[in-house]
Amino acid sequence: MADAPNFGRRPFLREGAAAETGAALRACPGASLEHTFDRGDAELDRSLMDAWGPVLEVWEGYAADRAIRHRGSSGGAATALALYCLEREGMSGVLHTAAREDVPYSNQTVMSRSREELLARTGSRYAPASPGEGLHRIEEASAPCVFIGKPCDVAGVQATRKERPQLDAKLGLTVAFFCAGTPSTRGTLELLKSEGVEDPSSVRSLRYRGNGWPGRWTVEYEGASGEMRTESLSYEESWGFLQRYRQWRCYICPDHTGEFADIAVGDPWYRPAEPGEPGRSLLVARTRRGREILHAAARAGYIQLETKDATLLPRSQPNLLETRGSLWGRLVVLRLLGAAVPQYRGFPTFRYWERELNLTAKVKSFTGTARRVLRKGLWKRAVVREAKAEVEGNPGRAANLS
Repeated sequence: MADAPNFGRRPFLREGAAAETGAALRACPGASLEHTFDRGDAELDRSLMDAWGPVLEVWEGYAADRAIRHRGSSGGAATALALYCLEREGMSGVLHTAAREDVPYSNQTVMSRSREELLARTGSRYAPASPGEGLHRIEEASAPCVFIGKPCDVAGVQATRKERPQLDAKLGLTVAFFCAGTPSTRGTLELLKSEGVEDPSSVRSLRYRGNGWPGRWTVEYEGASGEMRTESLSYEESWGFLQRYRQWRCYICPDHTGEFADIAVGDPWYRPAEPGEPGRSLLVARTRRGREILHAAARAGYIQLETKDATLLPRSQPNLLETRGSLWGRLVVLRLLGAAVPQYRGFPTFRYWERELNLTAKVKSFTGTARRVLRKGLWKRAVVREAKAEVEGNPGRAANLS
């Protein structure tokens, strides 16, 4: 996996690699997604099932550890759960994403094994990441591990574990965080430039969120005279800029809330964050394993669970029903124009197109997609090149992707 600046993380064949077997394609959530959970399970919340996937419980809470709560993007819940699994469940490590030390505006896949490592690697990363590339580290671990990633990452892991028994046996817990889409590296570089950071190599650290809720985008870089400088933007300002650089796949994603994870975490946006307010997290237990770990972590003092309320999920993400409805229109247009169309099963979309979208939004789901298909040339094969910072000894290697 490597970064293609205008697209995101992409797979590139190694020189001399054997022919593609199809295993990667079968696991790729960009090609297909299918819900296979038991819809007849009496414990699942049927009022949320079609729009939000399997839901057992919804809580608002936060990490009991004050440092984790402060540094986390919201309430530090994912980090707190991971730490509980390391210290109380005997798990071997946590596979997740962190900033690259040598290229701070880029990401790397890491295996954290202690509170110190987890704390140093907290915070959202609104840049391309591919933690699934490290699954072999879970398979090789001495004990089960935690996997933390975007909804699509976790969906890919769940598909992969069905074909790799050793991986299945070593996955102790999967955690997904809510995701509105991943901006390309180009987005971060343009944002840096807009704030006066012309040379990306001068960046020494970059945080997108954290150190308060919802936190600020903060870059530290070396000025022309060698002095250290800092630039900062609010979360609203930085995300408002970066979201324009989201890759196309994110516009046709059916899962923004981690429907394939054991536990999904996000921001409780049902109310505005007050200035100086400590972070809080929305926690969604989607499987019995997830619910078991969530309650055990609370009993052990790692997580503080405050409010149990299933309506917190739709109230915190009020636009996602319209997003699911728009998805139906977008997929129809892709098929009509001969562009690649992912296969989704178990995601009702037409009823939300019909019920949640007004006439203007219905029309836009067609016309807006048609414009993007034509502007982006989505019906034809694209040449994708790796970023030079990613390719050691082989800059500019390219791959053809359809």
